[in-house]
Amino acid sequence: MKKQILGLALSATFGFSTPLLAAGAAQSIHVYKSPTCGCCTAWVDHLKSNGFDVETTETNDMNRVKIDAGLTRNLASCHTAFVGDYVIEGHVPADDIRRLIASAPKAKGLTVPGMPAGSPGMEMGDRKDHYEVLMFNDQGQTKVFSEYN
Repeated sequence: MKKQILGLALSATFGFSTPLLAAGAAQSIHVYKSPTCGCCTAWVDHLKSNGFDVETTETNDMNRVKIDAGLTRNLASCHTAFVGDYVIEGHVPADDIRRLIASAPKAKGLTVPGMPAGSPGMEMGDRKDHYEVLMFNDQGQTKVFSEYN
């Protein structure tokens, strides 16, 4: 069963690597963001500078993207992306996305809730807030995937 998110097909069962991802193919990621969000654009630049092939869709209805992706308020940030069958929410570092793809855990995706200073796309000089990258499942349960600062 597939779920459509603004024209993007996602399998209903998250967390299993596809042969394309398992083979280490080019890492393509599709980012949905507001057309006026500067930190979203900075995060896209972070992904590109770290070797991702990024497709960007600008929309004024980010709430619909998040709802369709199954994200809850406590997991939300400003932009939502899809890589393989995984949802990537917020300012997740590129290295964590690569580690998720390589390990292919049974999970729905990764999130950095909110917009912590010092995370990719949220650089603010020397200010670096402590933040966690959370892995989450279909029920919204989380566990720490990585921790910064």
